[in-house]
Amino acid sequence: MGTHRIDRRPPFRSRPPVRRATRAACCRGVSVLEVLVALLLLSLGVIGMAALHARAIQYALDAEDRNRAALLANELSSTMWLNRSTTVASATLTSWQTQVSTVTGNGLPNGSGSVSVDGSGVATITISWRPPSRPSSAGNLQYITKVVLP
Repeated sequence: MGTHRIDRRPPFRSRPPVRRATRAACCRGVSVLEVLVALLLLSLGVIGMAALHARAIQYALDAEDRNRAALLANELSSTMWLNRSTTVASATLTSWQTQVSTVTGNGLPNGSGSVSVDGSGVATITISWRPPSRPSSAGNLQYITKVVLP
């Protein structure tokens, strides 16, 4: 007789597939989070650039006012050189002071100008102004130049 082997193992049963977390399943919310972080960083960068641009405009306006004050002082000192005297006629001084205070006519905002001559003949030209963006409690800006004639 032939020998038959009896297998005592339980019959093969197919097990349900084990669900392992695939890469796509575990990373579903991560890409949305990455997009949100990228948008946050982008918006912070844009806000920073806007603030930098506003500051640059403010510095440019301040530089323009300082340059205008220097040109106005140079105009009066040139008049002194032409007249060969540090004293200026009152009509010329009044016209110059009006030009300094008139914003639309190349003057300065809240501007004023004065001239003082000391005993040795040195004229001091003082121009002061306050930009509209500067609070009045911060005080005025000044440009001072001295004129000495030989």
